[in-house]
Amino acid sequence: MRQQKRGKLSVSGEAFWRFSLAFYSRPGIADALIGLQDRAGLDVNLILFAIWRGIVHGHRLDERELTAADAAAALLGREAIGPLRALRRRLKGDSDADLQALRNRIAALELVGERRAQSRLAATVESREVGGGDRRVVTLANLALCLGPEAHSPEGQVLDRALEDFLAIG
Repeated sequence: MRQQKRGKLSVSGEAFWRFSLAFYSRPGIADALIGLQDRAGLDVNLILFAIWRGIVHGHRLDERELTAADAAAALLGREAIGPLRALRRRLKGDSDADLQALRNRIAALELVGERRAQSRLAATVESREVGGGDRRVVTLANLALCLGPEAHSPEGQVLDRALEDFLAIG
């Protein structure tokens, strides 16, 4: 079931966005996710999606669902978000005030792209997908599926520990 309408974020896309902002702001998470993105080429939004599906929905993703979610947001990532990120980073060290003003606008546009990508990811969730498993086990399994061999990396271990803490609170 497609939950997204053109030009508007879906309800589930908005919920996913709010979850991502809360989780991303936890100590060490941003650095771990950006490290996985920069070093291993992994998609931060897809990782957050896998975590969200486990924590919020108790749903264990399979390879097919992860692949479908990845495909749903890939075009935005490849054609817009990635190039905007690269340009923003390239301008970071420049002292020209006009370039820094443009860099700030590029960062805002990049964030819009990230939010749209998350809405596309959330739209892949079918309403009949209701999980009943142990959210801790399901979430860690989703993370391992998404990270693949990187699950054992230092960043993967940071995410594992943060999830254990996050799930213990909730």
